[in-house]
Amino acid sequence: MASLAFSATNMVVSDHKSESIIRRREGFSFQNTIIAAKSVNRSDSFITKVATELPAIISPPEKDIPANRNHVAWTSVRQERWEGELVVEGEIPLWLKGTYLRNGPGLWHIENYDFRHLFDGYALLVKLHFENGRLVAGHRQIESEAYKAAKKNKKLCYREFSEVPKPDNFLSYIGELANLFSGESLTDNANTGVIKLGDGRVVCLTETQKGSIVVDPETLDTIGKFEYSDSLGGLIHSAHPIVTDSEFLTLLPDLLNPGYLVARMEPGSNERKVIGRVDCRNGPAPGWVHSFPVTEHYVVVPEMPLRYCAQNLLRAEPTPLYKFQWHPESKGFVHIMCKASGNIVASVEVPLFVTFHFINAYEEKDEDGRVSAVIADCCEHHADTTILEKLKLQNLRSFTGLDVLPDARVGRFRIPLDGSPYGTLEAALDPDEHGRGMDMCSINPAFLGKKYRYTYACGAQRPCNFPNTLTKIDLVNKTAKNWHEEGAVPSEPFFVARPGATEEDDGVVISMISEKSGEGYAILLDGSTFEEIARAKFPYGLPYGLHGCWVPKN
Repeated sequence: MASLAFSATNMVVSDHKSESIIRRREGFSFQNTIIAAKSVNRSDSFITKVATELPAIISPPEKDIPANRNHVAWTSVRQERWEGELVVEGEIPLWLKGTYLRNGPGLWHIENYDFRHLFDGYALLVKLHFENGRLVAGHRQIESEAYKAAKKNKKLCYREFSEVPKPDNFLSYIGELANLFSGESLTDNANTGVIKLGDGRVVCLTETQKGSIVVDPETLDTIGKFEYSDSLGGLIHSAHPIVTDSEFLTLLPDLLNPGYLVARMEPGSNERKVIGRVDCRNGPAPGWVHSFPVTEHYVVVPEMPLRYCAQNLLRAEPTPLYKFQWHPESKGFVHIMCKASGNIVASVEVPLFVTFHFINAYEEKDEDGRVSAVIADCCEHHADTTILEKLKLQNLRSFTGLDVLPDARVGRFRIPLDGSPYGTLEAALDPDEHGRGMDMCSINPAFLGKKYRYTYACGAQRPCNFPNTLTKIDLVNKTAKNWHEEGAVPSEPFFVARPGATEEDDGVVISMISEKSGEGYAILLDGSTFEEIARAKFPYGLPYGLHGCWVPKN
């Protein structure tokens, strides 16, 4: 287990002038000892403040890491919460004012029991607050019912992605099954994404509807459940809704009568209203719909042959595909729904595909200006389901230098709107440009649903067992620029546009890096040149995280 005891090594209390400057930072209350490193360099420099219930002094990261120690990306976070100002190498643009929030699994064990899969870990919310060229960082476990129950009972109490609570006896097993059908035993561990709604509320999400939790973006406090006030029901939804200042769009899979409800929620409301329904074209259940894209006028609903499986959901031990089954005979489809009317304007068969994350979509027009097709881009795994198994923690922790990461590409669907029964799926650029690795993409949000040129993603420098580069994809020139440091595991590169920018890539890209040495840092890359402009080291390395959002400072 991770120790909560820390000792002071090579650390000194800062001078009163530095302390007074830090204490005046707007929006942050520094109640405990302010500590600073003696020197400013990449190996041991940071300024820190620790929450009152934790030790006031944190040791610098260990220098001598045992050869068999797990990469810090796949280890549980060292303490439940922390906050402090970081020393910045380079220069943070003065226009960058706001908070980047990143969600993801941060705790992969309860007592001596280790979880099995990347997606099982209890949610850890991390923040990077930028203002006046300075950076305050922090993290905190999200206090879901699943997390609190595990801490109290010292055991797993809810069903996670691959984990099932062990029943005490047969009667408790029967009761747990009953709770599964009601949704009571499903986790609310909101460890996947974090979004800012149009009304300013910040919500952490996972694929269970009950796993929607409101948080404070400044303190990272868990405020409470996001309760949907409608009667749409269901247990699951897309982990990645489409969120803008004016609307919230989501997909609700129907497991009993295979299909999807497309729903909209207005800013300030908790009520989802149905736009329309898509019936599945084939298969025993709807395809897994972790994410989906939209255009200006349409919602793109993917029907993947990796389909939900109620039988696997009931199992006490996970199958290789967990809650899903691969049904290539059921084929793959993409449906296009009109946002305004809810009508299905196209429903076409496409080549078999496997994707977690769609990147963007837009409308293609003919020479007369009429919409002739919808283009939808995604991180596509060549219809290879083994990517799920590769994300087992045992596999991530046991990298031996062999090239075992399954290939991936920017998969580009073209869905004709002329009544044709088939669509196409091809690589948008040569996958070798980004090392045949592709996931965790972001774009300039001003181009959501519109024709765009750039996306930022995690690619691969092989051999590897997990995406290990940051890459900028140019979909016009069909090229990529790649950032890589040996032993680094970067999280999702998140693009923040410069206010007033006219070029699509005018901004910065934010990522958090976990290092093989056990250390870690935040990095800023120029969105245009993709060169490093700043980095700031954390007091200790953080585990790998998933998705983020930007909360601008008003």
